[in-house]
Amino acid sequence: MKIHILAAAVGAVLLLPEARAQSSDSALTLGKVDVHQHGEGQLTAHQVLTSVDVLGADQIEDKNVSYSWELLGQMPGIQLTETRQGAESGKVSFRAFNGEGYLNAIKTLIDGIPSNVNSGNQRFIDMLFPLEINYIEVVRGTNDPRYGLHNIGGNINFGTRQGGSYTDARLTYGSFNTRDAQLAVGRERDGFAQNYFVGVQASDGYRDHDTSSKYSLGGKWFYGNLDDGMRIGLTARVYHNQADEPGFMTAAEMQADRRSSDLRNRNDGDDRDMRQFGVHLDLKLADGLFFGTKLYSNRYHDDRRVTFSDLPTGNAPRQRRIWDETQVGMLNTLTWRSSDTLTLEGGINYEHQDNAYRRERFSYAEPTDFDATPARIQNDDRHTFDNWGAYVQAIYQPTEALKIVPAYRVDRFDGDTRLPGGVRAPLQRYGTIEQPKLSLVYAFTPTTNVYANWGRSFQVLTGSTAPAYLTAGQADVRPSTNTGVELGMKFSPFQGGQARIAVWQQDAANEVSNMPATGTTVTLGKTRRRGVDAQINAQLGDRWTLWASHAYQEAKIERDDRDASVSLVGREVAATPRYISNVGVEYRPTAALRLGMQGRAQGDYYLEERNLAGKYGGFATLDLTARYTINPAWSVDLQVRNATGREYAYVWYDSFFWTQAQPMFSPAAGRQLYLGLSMKL
Repeated sequence: MKIHILAAAVGAVLLLPEARAQSSDSALTLGKVDVHQHGEGQLTAHQVLTSVDVLGADQIEDKNVSYSWELLGQMPGIQLTETRQGAESGKVSFRAFNGEGYLNAIKTLIDGIPSNVNSGNQRFIDMLFPLEINYIEVVRGTNDPRYGLHNIGGNINFGTRQGGSYTDARLTYGSFNTRDAQLAVGRERDGFAQNYFVGVQASDGYRDHDTSSKYSLGGKWFYGNLDDGMRIGLTARVYHNQADEPGFMTAAEMQADRRSSDLRNRNDGDDRDMRQFGVHLDLKLADGLFFGTKLYSNRYHDDRRVTFSDLPTGNAPRQRRIWDETQVGMLNTLTWRSSDTLTLEGGINYEHQDNAYRRERFSYAEPTDFDATPARIQNDDRHTFDNWGAYVQAIYQPTEALKIVPAYRVDRFDGDTRLPGGVRAPLQRYGTIEQPKLSLVYAFTPTTNVYANWGRSFQVLTGSTAPAYLTAGQADVRPSTNTGVELGMKFSPFQGGQARIAVWQQDAANEVSNMPATGTTVTLGKTRRRGVDAQINAQLGDRWTLWASHAYQEAKIERDDRDASVSLVGREVAATPRYISNVGVEYRPTAALRLGMQGRAQGDYYLEERNLAGKYGGFATLDLTARYTINPAWSVDLQVRNATGREYAYVWYDSFFWTQAQPMFSPAAGRQLYLGLSMKL
């Protein structure tokens, strides 16, 4: 696939006489987003001028999911990595970055607060339940200057409900004895807004030894209005999850009984606790001049017990991994809307991490005896990780049709680690990481626009040991830079329809595949990711809503400086499907009845860097929903997930824990049925 061919395809679309667009930005929204705040000072994601998608609350609140990252499966170009191992349930990725954990390329935020753990994994998403979420906003590409760390391929922000007066509740019962209860309460009066949430869920799980039980508590308290000069608020959220892990299966084990769990995994499980607190302050300093700050504290504690094989020799397959991470930080912005033609914004952020990681290995036993004295303590590490970042961006609109957004960001890092035996080492010396960016949009007509952007993002190593830290003998490692370009068009092919098509490419230098939990590091070198994204949303009258998307993508290793006998040049990056497709329809035959259908497909992928173990992981599923509104306060709904009973599985390549490397499987659940009752007062 040649990028100039992709650009020509966009050019051809630009010549269509029926092309129409909705606005002068590049964002598409599916569903409704409730807005109770009266003003925002900081520039929003809609002004980034890249591929931005927003999923509204009405497409979220009644969905039955085990974990809220699954909700993003409705959105265009989103890859789901469904590991399904207790609390280690899965993650989302896009732009040809995978979700295996070796390169966590997606910045995650909750109400604008950074919410990745040290490795970049997205575990804080699990704190959220559907009824609490007001919208999910996905920004794809390299040209968003607001964030640096983990913002390699883009970012996701979960906006929770704020303001308003309501009492909403939802009860669900379904397959595998799944019980779910959610309560959301909001009260707003005299400038003071209170929002509370309680969510609990328990399930026996699809497989044997697959039970889970979790709860989440949340609160938001805000006073004032930015239109009046000030808004200040506090957000708080706590979460606990206790879950069994059924374990990964060999091909033979899955063929014999895909719902079973081997004896070796009988004691596997996870206890996970997370907390997040934030202070939000927005000030209107003068007409057109705004200051905003967010102070936050994140806490992540995870005790995972996992058995990878029943290999009796050694102790590597049987591990207990304990993470204890604390993050404190701030994000500050100053925005000056100087005129209708020029807006300037600058931002500064700081984050300090104080992290501990302990990994124990155990002697052979079936099931693994995690109460026994460990045969080996492989990690007992304490490490700090500090990030300073700053950016400036301008929105310049010299004419009504043209908008230009230059931006520039810099990041610096510091830290040290303490390892067993009194070993101390500093973080890699990355220096100042510069990230220039440029975006523009041109409106051919009030309803048709084309946008383009170019930008640079970066990857730094994470974890507690070398190569992230300069222990004795460890060479210096440069940060990996990721330079991306995108050309797209947003238009309206007919009344009630919104569409967008984009071609994009991202070139990374010095890319590293890095898994801190296992101490695995593979230098991929220069990589190239590129693709085409096409999507459409349509509201056809009062009764029909349709949406569809197709993302074609590839990720290849261009240069790795290895000897020809072991070179990976020309190979595809592992676990990256070539396509991701989505289609959905919602029909309202009466004011009280809503029927829905959603199909999702994802291509298969190579399991390892040499592309020799074959392709796995492709699937296509269909979900059906029906919702009946009894009266304005009560409604009942029925959801069938994987309605066709398609058998598929997450697959990874285990070259660590068996005498011979082989694919390992985590089967997805079959057909599932859920009955829900919702109340709105």
